[in-house]
Amino acid sequence: MKKTKLYMDTVVEIEVISRKPSEEIEEKINRAFAAFQKVEQTCSRFTASSELMLACQKAKTPVEISPFLYEPLFFAIEVAKLTDGLFDPTIGKIMEKEGFNRHYLTGERIQSISDESVDYQDIVLNPETQTVTIKKPLVIDLGAVAKGFAIDLAVNELKEFEGFIVNAGGDLFAGGAEESYNKWTIGIQHPYQKDQIIETIQISNEAICTSGSYERVSPLNKGKHHIMNPKTKSSPNEWVSCSVIAPYTMMADAFSTVAFLPGGEIVMQELELKGLLMTPELQIKRIGGF
Repeated sequence: MKKTKLYMDTVVEIEVISRKPSEEIEEKINRAFAAFQKVEQTCSRFTASSELMLACQKAKTPVEISPFLYEPLFFAIEVAKLTDGLFDPTIGKIMEKEGFNRHYLTGERIQSISDESVDYQDIVLNPETQTVTIKKPLVIDLGAVAKGFAIDLAVNELKEFEGFIVNAGGDLFAGGAEESYNKWTIGIQHPYQKDQIIETIQISNEAICTSGSYERVSPLNKGKHHIMNPKTKSSPNEWVSCSVIAPYTMMADAFSTVAFLPGGEIVMQELELKGLLMTPELQIKRIGGF
């Protein structure tokens, strides 16, 4: 059974292979889609009424947040610590200034208040009270982790089936095996010819996420794309596409962004992550035996 829906500015496709009754499969697929809807409603910085944006508006006050926000925010901060701030969820205002502030469904543009000098250390999480305290006015962007988090929640609904794929615009988790009982064959999109596949891999019970500098270009500055170095406010261009394989999708999602940043390749090697990094000239560098 295969179904698609639109969430998080992405076509989400879920495919399940199982001998179980179709009603049971459909129910689980609907629950998996509901996870995407919940994460989008919670973590969107394009909706002023989202839980994320409401928390950002309450500087210096502890705000109790749901697990749907706490978990991806906690992970984003841990990755920020690991990369010494090269990966930073407080990059939201920089993204807004480059024109990445338009809701994909309504077309509405959001303009937020934020201090110029902020970083991930201005976000304080309290695990005991499940609260977040924002030290200064800022805009949190969870775009590099929220989709992966939603996929992982969806996977939890589907894990009992013999084979399944949750694919959100090329970021995906492949569980079990396909109909012929083989690993899933996954194609990586050609960065310049969207209808072509430049490489294929085979995975099972793993996630693969791809970030590309070609995906979203600033409408205000053609020299910048949606992946930016928060320290220099510039877009790195050493790679045109970075694909990362990891046990969980949120990890693959985050580190496909980290791979673009200075020193990201070293971090991947230290964590023994597998990846495929592609230069603008389409030369491929494989990391971790991939």
